[in-house]
Amino acid sequence: MTAASALVLAGCGDDESEPTSTDKPSESSSEDKAPVAKGDGTLTFGSLLPQTGSLAYLGPPEFAGVDLAVADINAAGGVNGADVVHVRGDSGDTDSGIAPSETDKLLDAGSDVIVGAASSGVSLTVIDKIMSAGSVMFSPANTSTAFDEGDYANPDQYFRTAPSDILQGAVLANLLVEDGRKNVAVLARQDAYGETLASEVQKNLESQGSAVAGETVFYGEKAQSYDTQVQEVAGSGADALVLIGFEETAAIIPQLIAAGAGPKDVPTYFVDGNTADYSDDSTTPLPGGALQGTKGTIPGAETAGDFRERLATVNDKLTDYAYAGESYDAVIVSALAAIAAGSDAGEAIASQIVDVTTGGEKCDSFEACAALLTEDASADIDYDGVSGPIELGETGSPTAASIGIYEYDAKNKIAPVKFISGNI
Repeated sequence: MTAASALVLAGCGDDESEPTSTDKPSESSSEDKAPVAKGDGTLTFGSLLPQTGSLAYLGPPEFAGVDLAVADINAAGGVNGADVVHVRGDSGDTDSGIAPSETDKLLDAGSDVIVGAASSGVSLTVIDKIMSAGSVMFSPANTSTAFDEGDYANPDQYFRTAPSDILQGAVLANLLVEDGRKNVAVLARQDAYGETLASEVQKNLESQGSAVAGETVFYGEKAQSYDTQVQEVAGSGADALVLIGFEETAAIIPQLIAAGAGPKDVPTYFVDGNTADYSDDSTTPLPGGALQGTKGTIPGAETAGDFRERLATVNDKLTDYAYAGESYDAVIVSALAAIAAGSDAGEAIASQIVDVTTGGEKCDSFEACAALLTEDASADIDYDGVSGPIELGETGSPTAASIGIYEYDAKNKIAPVKFISGNI
């Protein structure tokens, strides 16, 4: 892929528009900070993941990843002599607005680490609440650049295993260039996710001699109609279309087809937010063959066959594996950090998370890594997980990651084609 071997990039975007926070903890000097809590002896994970809302299709693989990690940890002896506990919560989306109340329930249940949310927009509504409570927030799917900027650029209690959309934007642009696309229409949600990813795609297209047809066409995240935007795209003369959206994609595609700008007329490319199953077996089916040949990008390494088999032991109905590995690794990394810290308290765990993913002796399972830590209190480990090398930086985000390129078949089902690695 053009320039793929030289990807050296920087952070990205995810879901809803960014809310204004009102409860950010005030900054204080290191002398004013309270001592790190010792914890209650039981490492409790709360999962704030989408059971409902516009990203609900991501919920099953993410929950399965958490469930499997908890099972593996407890089968290997738990953390600091005790089994870990998992409490579930529903993040919903920014439209439903249930995340703050669900977060309160998870915190009331004693969650030391909250895995989630999937949506960057949702995460931004609760991140300060979680950190103020002294807990860790560890997202498997946030991709917004907001978490590497401003107040969140400093080391704190927020971490993620998903790479920022700067990497996805570069890989998608490279794919378009490789496919010979010179004049690309971009249709995107007007929110933090859509705006950031559209900007990254355009920047990388232009740096390689291609262009965006006219300007990016945005639609409101709560739009009731897409007629105007569809007609603008259809009349743009583009040789390809990048559609950056979520579940509304199932309503937009038929309108594009009716306007003569569907995937069979204009080669179409999706992103992680809308690379769902649109077959007759799904909840959002599209006409047979409507997406055949459509390509998409999803952050994360390929889900290996043995990992899929193990996920089936906790959910034998899984058909989609997006962010399952990232969810699994968020739990494993947190558990290893708790062992390294000798505490299940959130602040203590946060102080060790980066260290257990970088430098030190390589290990690739909880059991193997935990053994190294328990054998030698001063051991330095480097956990490489099912989602990739992880290698978290000081802002809590991956500094190296993979992006998968996928393609739809005649049944509107998606499958991986290849994976591109890059540094962020």
